Amino acid sequence: MEAVWNAVKAAIKEQVPGHSYQMWIEPMKPSEGETGSLVLACPNFFSKKRVQENFGSLIESELANALGKPCDVTIIVENGNGRKPSGNGTIQLPLPDVSVRPYSGRLLRNDFTFDHFVVGGNNDFAYSASLSLAARKHSLQNSLFLLSPTGMGKSHLTQAVGHHILTQFPKERIFYMTAEDFSSEMVQAFRSDTIDKFKSKYRSECDVLLLEDLHYLSGKERTQVELAMTLDTLFEANKKIIFSSCYRPSEIPKINDKLRSRLSSSLISNIDPPNFRTRVRILKKKAAIRGFKIPEKVIHYLAAELTEDVRQLESGLIGVTAKASLLGAPIDLALAESVVKNIVRQRSNITIDSIKKLVCKYYGISVNEIVSRSRKQSLVRPRQIAMYLARLYTDSPLQAIGRSFNRYHATALYAINAIERGVRENGAIQKQVDFFRQKLDSGRT
Repeated sequence: MEAVWNAVKAAIKEQVPGHSYQMWIEPMKPSEGETGSLVLACPNFFSKKRVQENFGSLIESELANALGKPCDVTIIVENGNGRKPSGNGTIQLPLPDVSVRPYSGRLLRNDFTFDHFVVGGNNDFAYSASLSLAARKHSLQNSLFLLSPTGMGKSHLTQAVGHHILTQFPKERIFYMTAEDFSSEMVQAFRSDTIDKFKSKYRSECDVLLLEDLHYLSGKERTQVELAMTLDTLFEANKKIIFSSCYRPSEIPKINDKLRSRLSSSLISNIDPPNFRTRVRILKKKAAIRGFKIPEKVIHYLAAELTEDVRQLESGLIGVTAKASLLGAPIDLALAESVVKNIVRQRSNITIDSIKKLVCKYYGISVNEIVSRSRKQSLVRPRQIAMYLARLYTDSPLQAIGRSFNRYHATALYAINAIERGVRENGAIQKQVDFFRQKLDSGRT
């Protein structure tokens, strides 16, 4: 069958893009099968799934052309030494309640794997590029920059790369962290006089660097210099690197030219909001993972109403199931509508000006004061919260938000980062932000 498969591959190569052929078709090998059938071995479960969904019918058609008659095709998963993985033929994923610890940094979420990621037209390239890097398909491209607004799946894909590499190459030393983690660790190393150990850790002991939220490095010159030198070393050693951010390298203010150049040399892949069909598939996938049984009409209603991002979809799904459980009520459209009305934002009525007025009203200050050059603490915090809410609730770019508050876009980014950090670490700030979000979400401003 090997000669037949080579003929089939040649025919397929003429019909699909070159990168798709190299990624999905070329790695498959013919394996032993029953008479009159072809068994193709894929290197992992993700490849098997992708081939079946996108190229299954094409393979069967070209195989029939090559043989002059129909032929059964079976796709299996087979590891490098020719043995099938144990169990059901798929690579074992982490146990549901067990966190995965990379070599250094934060834990990898057990559900952030390629298998749990729903691929659509909005993220197909980002998914393929991430899987390619994780599977070591293309040695020429070792760094990837995932770009999208919050809640679109950057962290999911970043951690999926970590999971995949740990599964396929368990001896690889994977470091997963945010840029803020990196900066804090470096500062601590200087304070404790262990900076040489810090440098050695990242330059000599790291095989894969997963670094999120690059925009947090804005204005941190010392950290930028150290990271740029670390990246130089990793690039020269052919190590794998994934960055993620809400902003392109060219859009992040106060980044030195050397680091910006390094980031920009990565393959930059944008993740867009999912369309209706993809949102339906996301909801079904998440419901299946959690064991929820949601009627089809409720799934379609949620997908039609919750259009902003994946996190909003997940919030709707959890809200519907939680409310049904607490009330002992069936999951129907009436219940879904009651949940959605508390989630969907009245975006058309929310502007930067309306946010300013809301924040000023409850802090007892004027709009003129919040946009003034004053640095009084009684004005700085409301101003930062208003900028944060403007970024969260409007589509205005940083430059527009900054101008609206009589500030540069770098100041706006600093303010947004400060409130994001405060929401995570400071209960008082979190309560203030939650208060304003409830007002904006309910439309009662």
